[in-house]
Amino acid sequence: MVARNPQEPGPEGLASELLGKGALTPDWLPAYRAVPRHVFVPGLLWPGTAGGNRQGALVDRDTAPEQWWEKVYSDIPLTTHWDDGAHARAEKGRSPTSSNSMPTMVFAMLDALAVEPGNRVLEVGTGTGWNAALLAHRLGAENVVTVEVDPAVAAEAQRRFGDLGLTPLSVVGDGVEGHEPGAPYDRVIATCGVSHVPRSWIEQCRPGGLVVAPWGPAYGGQAVARLRVGEDGAASGTFVRASAFMRLRDQRNAFPPTSAYPDTGQWPAGGVRRTSFLSPDALGGWHHMFTLGIQLPDVFCRVSWGSRGAYRLWLLDMGVTSWATADYEHGRSAYDVVQHGPRRLWDEAEEVMAWWREHGGPRFERFGLTVTPLGQRVWLDHPDNPVPVRVP
Repeated sequence: MVARNPQEPGPEGLASELLGKGALTPDWLPAYRAVPRHVFVPGLLWPGTAGGNRQGALVDRDTAPEQWWEKVYSDIPLTTHWDDGAHARAEKGRSPTSSNSMPTMVFAMLDALAVEPGNRVLEVGTGTGWNAALLAHRLGAENVVTVEVDPAVAAEAQRRFGDLGLTPLSVVGDGVEGHEPGAPYDRVIATCGVSHVPRSWIEQCRPGGLVVAPWGPAYGGQAVARLRVGEDGAASGTFVRASAFMRLRDQRNAFPPTSAYPDTGQWPAGGVRRTSFLSPDALGGWHHMFTLGIQLPDVFCRVSWGSRGAYRLWLLDMGVTSWATADYEHGRSAYDVVQHGPRRLWDEAEEVMAWWREHGGPRFERFGLTVTPLGQRVWLDHPDNPVPVRVP
């Protein structure tokens, strides 16, 4: 355990920052102070960026204790686990698979959860254990069940719970199944992203209860859904803020390689046209990605980087039939586009973005999600106004 640094940043400095942002509310302040973040951060971490999903170089508590402390008490996410544990500890792996989430996001989601005394909570995605410990302190450990798919990650979290004398029920298992023996719950919260809300989460939450989970389509763009469970087995509600969580392991995307598509090695086999309606750069915006992914659920993107910030954006369909590219270069107002296959994917993207503009460029808060036993649908402004899904 590292000694507390008398200089800011530190627990109280971060608390002041979070209170100023409105993320940490006074009712969660006692739990924040009783469950310090540094207890739930391992000695090796890779600091992220606020609102971003890129990690910096390794920070080792043993060799850089002051830097480690500074990162822990900064409002940033901290990656703690790569490639399901199969990575060189001193280097970044291919894919982050566990983290201590950005404090603003932690407390914003806890606020959205709106817990009340005596509530029973199911958490999916224990990770380092900080979120479950905060809930356990506020509600009583007997009212918190937390599920983690990785046995080693779960064991570390259990050890940290013990350091603070907290004993939430820690379950090793697939989060998609929830934990039926502890049901019904008053609240369900996921600290991992999904593209389909598992039925078990809704079925294990009592009518009138809340499910809070990061949701996003395959294309990208993710937001926190706050769903109220109804008597009819459906759940519905709005998105409350942007998010960027690692995917539930059961719902990780497996995209076909670009080489599997016809004629990608013979660019520009589809013919070149010039467009100024839609910049490739726009399709990297979080709201744009979200809207595009909802309306084109079988489309995903890749980027081929050039020099000086130039790149080629690829749009590809999951059916491995069609692709499109658009070349971006800073300062240009017209872009070369190539389309190949039976679908005109760039044309489809332009249609989606035209829809987005026609509806006033909606942000996440205007979108909502309804989940029923038959499926799920995203809507705009009202549940009776579903967002169109452009299935060929």
